[in-house]
Amino acid sequence: MAVPQRVQDLLTPALVLDLPQLRSNARLMADRFSQQGVQLRPHMKTHKTVEGGEIMTAGTRRCIVVSTLAEAFFYAENGFDDILYAYPLPFDKLDRCAELAQRLELFQVLVDSEAALAELKKHPLQGGRVWHTWLKLNCENGRAGIPHSDPAALQLAKAISQSESVELTGVYAHCGNSYHCSGGEEIKAVAQATTTATLQFMEKLKAAGIHGVKSSIGSTPSCSHPVPDMALLSEVHPGNYVFYDIQQTLIGSCKIEEVAVRVLTRVIGHYPATNQLLVDCGWTALSLDGMGRLPTGYAVIEGHPELKLLSMTQEHGKVEPVSGKLDYEKFPLGSLLSLIPYHACATAAMHPVYFVQSEGRIVDTWTPTRGW
Repeated sequence: MAVPQRVQDLLTPALVLDLPQLRSNARLMADRFSQQGVQLRPHMKTHKTVEGGEIMTAGTRRCIVVSTLAEAFFYAENGFDDILYAYPLPFDKLDRCAELAQRLELFQVLVDSEAALAELKKHPLQGGRVWHTWLKLNCENGRAGIPHSDPAALQLAKAISQSESVELTGVYAHCGNSYHCSGGEEIKAVAQATTTATLQFMEKLKAAGIHGVKSSIGSTPSCSHPVPDMALLSEVHPGNYVFYDIQQTLIGSCKIEEVAVRVLTRVIGHYPATNQLLVDCGWTALSLDGMGRLPTGYAVIEGHPELKLLSMTQEHGKVEPVSGKLDYEKFPLGSLLSLIPYHACATAAMHPVYFVQSEGRIVDTWTPTRGW
């Protein structure tokens, strides 16, 4: 099927990316940490596309994070290397991990238990290669990982470093609790606490005679509002920032004009008896993320603060006014509405293709990888 040249001619629902804004988001994050001398290792899980990865790595196709093995193979097959599979080591996928570890210059896995380390030792790599591992720390962030203050964390680090077939490449912490923040100061407090805990753990490693280990923290909120001590880290690993979304605006990571993703939908029904519009966007095009979080329902309807997306079924959405009666003449059947999603990652996962626009013209289409 031919792709229309104009955004307004797209078949809906359609996920549309603003290419200039997306490039600006990527450039600002890269510049922010380049100035601090910290390596940016962008996470690919928001978009899962070659084109997005190339923009986020400034064309190097090196030093990325993925959350699924499907992503890891997809990027490897498209010329990317130095890939960190930032997911607690799945034992059923160990052979697949080994395939990438043998094939790439640098493929890295995450461990947070003695059992995971034991499993790696049972599956040594060939040709003198070693498993490159990152120790997943939970710095009171409410996410996966071994608690940073637990003596078992240091014991596990020692056990990894003493193994002949496994190398301790780095220490990885995710500021998941930054998603509960409101405003830059709260975000900075989380970033500081996570950075401090990570750096303190790095000192424990040095005291134990373990040197040359990298340190990395990340989340889009914490990396959008970094604290000075983050300059002491080796890397950061945000991901959502390339798109941003309404959730990030509520947290305080960005302004609404920095959000680079929209879902276009058309009005397909007028229902004066219930004071509603019907649109061709259900949860299979937007996701149910954000339920109860926004006064405008499941998304922000761009340019129409008087409207809210009240509810969704699989393929339909119901729109009604925040107050008063709908003026149906303003929204004729077939007219377009532009939805700014609450959670870009979940919304992007609903679409088999992204339409990339600049100044209202479709300039490209991106096809994401799918699966696990």
